[in-house]
Amino acid sequence: MDSLVTKAKELLSSGAVDVIIGYGKGTVEDRTRAIFINKPEKVDQLIYNEHCKQNLAVYLTKNELLHHYKKIGIVAAKTTLRAILQIASEEQITEDKLVVLGIDDKAQLIELNGFQAIEQHLANLDHSISEQEKATIAKIDAMSVQERWQFWEKELSKCIKCYACRQACPMCYCNRCMVECNQPQWVHVPAHSLGNLEWHFMRAMHLAGRCVNCGDCARACPMEIPLNLLTYKLIEPIREDFGAVAGLQAKMESVLSSYKITDKENFIK
Repeated sequence: MDSLVTKAKELLSSGAVDVIIGYGKGTVEDRTRAIFINKPEKVDQLIYNEHCKQNLAVYLTKNELLHHYKKIGIVAAKTTLRAILQIASEEQITEDKLVVLGIDDKAQLIELNGFQAIEQHLANLDHSISEQEKATIAKIDAMSVQERWQFWEKELSKCIKCYACRQACPMCYCNRCMVECNQPQWVHVPAHSLGNLEWHFMRAMHLAGRCVNCGDCARACPMEIPLNLLTYKLIEPIREDFGAVAGLQAKMESVLSSYKITDKENFIK
């Protein structure tokens, strides 16, 4: 994309940004990878095509990046834009730290000067999941409680506890995850049935009201477990019961740690 390369070169040459996080060619033809460009003469390495799906916002909370660069440019399509707003709402990144190179649904470079511009852009977009994912969810919803439990028990039994899902998720930015704590030990370490269920259900709970549905957890999983469906199933109940949708506002209260007098209490039995 010529416009992306031209804009990136302009930003780096003028000193408007110190580094640009974007996409570059991967090791095979249909793969791309995250690249970090800090010199104008290297901007030709930037690409954008249908294979550029990774949510680059995952790097915005890395201490190595935040402490080393004062101003960061980032190539951001829809889900990365949503992740940026969600991270901002959790006070992990500030507006003055970022220059966003927005990409619209037609793969064109767009001007998005600040969080308000991102909010306005996202307000006009469709954030629903793919038809294939909808069909899979409908199939699971049609199952009995026992069948549904057996489905997830079978899927999660494949997990090898590599934590690629956690590393790929822009919302999993804790310096130390609770699965790495052994005093006390909250989650079983081995990749067995109980430990796998504990890990994935806990992670889904931690993403309730925060997941922007980028799907990177499922794409990163070497065992091809549809992990994004777990977190996606929490999106609709939270929207219906609390009126909250993650990643559409730079300022929003955490659903699980805030209380309003109008909150529904129909879950109490």
